[in-house]
Amino acid sequence: MAHILIVEDNQANMRLARLLLVNAGHTVVWAADAESGLTLAREAQPALILMDIQLPGMDGLAATALLKQDPYTAHIPVIALTAMAMKEDREKTRLAGCDAYISKPLRYKELYQVIDTLLQHPPLSPLR
Repeated sequence: MAHILIVEDNQANMRLARLLLVNAGHTVVWAADAESGLTLAREAQPALILMDIQLPGMDGLAATALLKQDPYTAHIPVIALTAMAMKEDREKTRLAGCDAYISKPLRYKELYQVIDTLLQHPPLSPLR
């Protein structure tokens, strides 16, 4: 399966995402803040990133924008994870460069479907 980076500051949410991904056969690395996530993305070169939007310090939208500007990480699909489910929030994630959007709480069927789609058909560029 795939090597996936989770950027999530909430321990319970991170554990749930990790459990779901490992049970599906993926390997997982994780970071609790955007800065660590940016470093791990460059070093680990994951197949996909699950990015929490509300992070301490730099938020997930700013981190995603930086990932998409970096030639070493621009190709990595990013799935925005957020408890905010307003239409404007979805638009903000799209503008930042996220390739998909999943509302929390995580639902395993939706998570697996979005991950499978992005891994089988990686976007040529972020949804802009």
